[in-house]
Amino acid sequence: MTSKALRKCRFVITAASLSGNQQFWMMQLIGWGGLAVVTFLSLTLWYNTLEWSYVLHTILQSVLGLVLSLPLRRAYLAIWQRPIFWRICMSLFAVAVVSFIWTILRMYAFVWITAEDYIWTEFGGWYFSSFLVYLCWSALYYGIKYYNQAQHEQSRRLATLDRARQEQLRRQGAEAEAREAQLGMLRYQLNPHFLFNTLNAISALVKFNESEKAHQMITQLGQFLRYSLDNDPALMITLEQEVEALMLYLDIMQTRFGDRLTLEFDIEERARQAQIPSLLLQPLAENSIKYAISVNENGGTIKLKAAVADGDLHIELTDTGPGTPVNRPPARSGRRVGLHNTLQRLQTLYNDAYMFDIDLHPSGGLRITIRIPFERA
Repeated sequence: MTSKALRKCRFVITAASLSGNQQFWMMQLIGWGGLAVVTFLSLTLWYNTLEWSYVLHTILQSVLGLVLSLPLRRAYLAIWQRPIFWRICMSLFAVAVVSFIWTILRMYAFVWITAEDYIWTEFGGWYFSSFLVYLCWSALYYGIKYYNQAQHEQSRRLATLDRARQEQLRRQGAEAEAREAQLGMLRYQLNPHFLFNTLNAISALVKFNESEKAHQMITQLGQFLRYSLDNDPALMITLEQEVEALMLYLDIMQTRFGDRLTLEFDIEERARQAQIPSLLLQPLAENSIKYAISVNENGGTIKLKAAVADGDLHIELTDTGPGTPVNRPPARSGRRVGLHNTLQRLQTLYNDAYMFDIDLHPSGGLRITIRIPFERA
């Protein structure tokens, strides 16, 4: 905020802090005091009547004008809620009456103070000036009242907007917290699931006296779990980083399956810098390991393709299946926890701006296609 805007803001706050009566009396003193000064400069000095009696009359007529403006104000307050046409008519009538009374009083005061009685022939001129003064007073009164009303309405609108904005911010904060909590729940529910499968594999290696492989797998498991725990579930990382994290998991599986597990990655250079949710691919690969590679005596192949097209990132992960024909298509959630979890994360992160498709071949091989908006890191 600039210094000029700040000064203006302070002025508005100071003016708004005055009550209606305080504003009224402040304007009364300024207005009628100003009229006395103008009358002295334009009439008393102009006609060279600097005697005390003429100066006293100048002051007295302003005091009388101020006093008569008080019932005029009460009348305006009484008709404030009337229709605008009737308010104008009644205000003009009130101005005419008060101007007549003020004219009579100040003329009598002039005669009484100065002992000059010739002025009654100039009644029309005195009345015209009185009417003009009270007409200006009325216009100023209504102008200030309308201004205060507009300021009050604006303050109420701003207060309402501020409350709505604060409520929106609170709601957005709550939605963000809920979204982050949901993502965390979805991400972290994978850890026990993956850990259970991996520990079973390690147990099998120990059972068959393959301690070296078991030790290597435990080390790799520790590396993967450290990566998993150190990353925010709502964090967006590049596809290249995601593939590196995926390899932490696949290294464990290759230790377990050896030559039975073949990996084929075909990732477009531009796609490597695309932002995706962290640990998006691991549950998909785990699903293929559990339901395709581990149940196939000959093992199998997991293929990962990624490319950018039409402003979207296309990811395709396929496996060769369990080696036995499957005639029943998969459910929308895929082969249980991993795919269903991934689908929920995509829905939470992208609403409807994504595509998640599962295609099951007759041989049992599964192809998962994901399309999300391409955002370069």
